[in-house]
Amino acid sequence: MDGFAGRRETARGRRLWAALAALCLVVSLAGCGEMGRFEVAAPSTPAAPAKPKPVVTNTPATEREHERILATYGGVYDDPQLEALITKTVDRLVAASEHPDQGYKVTILNSGAVNAFALPGGQLYVTRGLIALANDTSELSSVLSHEMAHVIAKHAAMREDQARQAAMMTRVVNDMSNDPDLTALALAKTKLTLATFSRNQELEADAMGVAISARAHFDPYGAARFLTAMEHNADLKAARASFDPRAQDFLSSHPATPERIAKAEDIAKRYTSPENDERDHEAYLSAIDNIVYGEDPSEGFVRGRRFLHPKLGFTFQVPDNFTLDNTAQAVIGVRDGGTQAMRFDVVRVPAEQSLGEYLNSGWMENVDKTSTEDLTINGFPAASATAAGDQWHFKIYVLRFGADVYRFIFAAKQKTTESERNARETVNSFRRLTLEEIQAARPLRIKVITVQPGDTVESLSHRMAGVDHPMERFRMLNGLGAHAEIKVRDRVKIVVD
Repeated sequence: MDGFAGRRETARGRRLWAALAALCLVVSLAGCGEMGRFEVAAPSTPAAPAKPKPVVTNTPATEREHERILATYGGVYDDPQLEALITKTVDRLVAASEHPDQGYKVTILNSGAVNAFALPGGQLYVTRGLIALANDTSELSSVLSHEMAHVIAKHAAMREDQARQAAMMTRVVNDMSNDPDLTALALAKTKLTLATFSRNQELEADAMGVAISARAHFDPYGAARFLTAMEHNADLKAARASFDPRAQDFLSSHPATPERIAKAEDIAKRYTSPENDERDHEAYLSAIDNIVYGEDPSEGFVRGRRFLHPKLGFTFQVPDNFTLDNTAQAVIGVRDGGTQAMRFDVVRVPAEQSLGEYLNSGWMENVDKTSTEDLTINGFPAASATAAGDQWHFKIYVLRFGADVYRFIFAAKQKTTESERNARETVNSFRRLTLEEIQAARPLRIKVITVQPGDTVESLSHRMAGVDHPMERFRMLNGLGAHAEIKVRDRVKIVVD
């Protein structure tokens, strides 16, 4: 839960608690991401007259969006070696683009999510999670050139116009019609238009990005390889539950990754040549060696079935068959099979308001006020209540820890002895971290090693620390197919603590 202590309940959040969507994992397959802040611009030849340095266009709106991005993605990730690599890469891409006068400001975000995106004026963002997933500079260049393409094609500006038009249509329909079916139809058509527009933008940016990368003499197949890696990464996250989080909204603004991979490969064939084959694999691995992997412990992190927050000083654990995911808004737990789920977050409750009163204050619908019970959990004041929806049964616990109140919301498709026990066991595991635990909390990191005689995919995956599905994750991180083997003297990535 990035920036965990600073997030509080909002009025909009009240309407989400009765829906499973408030508990589901959300995966962004192919968004656009961030990087450590520094300026890059097209280089000029020594003999040419000095040109004005390209600048990034900032507006109050983009500045506000930049601050929102930093808050959402854990701030800036400071790594001078990575910044140098990205500066060099973007310099080449800018020089090879059709708009060398466009300036870019690239920010590496301190997030383990695999994401990248762009703002209209030339602000590009890529997460350290994306950088850790890539295996060579040509793969990273495919992401950077894709985001540059969004800026060059003015996609972000067009999206803002489309959003304003959609908002206007919604207001007009709501003002003129009392027919809920007509209103729903208009909104559905608006969403479909926006989604199709965005889908076409992504495919256009893919094509432009491959062309820019190839003209800069990077391997044009880097885009297809990295899209494949993103697909494998998403599959690992989706395997945590029986449902596919990517399918929760079929109006997703990004086309399916298999389609993008196929199109990226077709485009790359047009640019295949001896000059366009640079991957820069060894230099790239050297640059990302020791990069933080996954969550930043200072903002809370998951280890197996436990969530720990060293800064705030607490931990809790979910039962067997549950998988935890630390999102920007909450810690989400899902039981194998998807029949039970959990949300853990922090809310603002006035000191003079009792926890029982808070449970019955209307922030969640259909709370059974007769079920409200005052409790003490491991010495902390707490309260519990139940609620019911059309398809889900809810058990809610709130617990006061210092100046904050933490909220556990459990959802089960059927109220059973097991679901009740799982909720109690999780809440009863909430406790203070010891000083030793706080001092021992440190981030996972990528370590680049050289394959030795006798090493295998299986043996090296056993050296992976703090991750689920270690063998599958080892293959994903190193771009290895299901049956690919490693060779002596290969350099590969493993995760260590």
